[in-house]
Amino acid sequence: QVELVESGGGLVEPGGSLRLSCVGSGRTFGSMAGAWFRQAPGKEREFVAAITWSAGATTYAETAKGRFTISRDNDKANTIYLQMKNLKPEDTAVYYCNADSVPIATMARGDYESNNWGQGTRVTVSS
Repeated sequence: QVELVESGGGLVEPGGSLRLSCVGSGRTFGSMAGAWFRQAPGKEREFVAAITWSAGATTYAETAKGRFTISRDNDKANTIYLQMKNLKPEDTAVYYCNADSVPIATMARGDYESNNWGQGTRVTVSS
């Protein structure tokens, strides 16, 4: 069973930065991909970014390109990050980590079923 724990959320002013972390446990993640999704109040959960745990290939939602960077920790196995810069009020959401054995292009489309989700970390962008 995969367990994922997110951290790093909080309140930040527009234009500010945050780094989210996701630590996985329960299995070896080398053959999997990790991703960040978010769900804003009253909206559906949406894809943000994904990375392959082994090679580090990445893909981003259009809303994340140029502002967010997903990465994996080469020293800490099973850990991925989401560095967010130039945050906007519309980035306010609960951010969830996901890990699964599907291509990152599939993660970006969101057309897969997964039971591997963290509890989420809340990001609020407000002045």
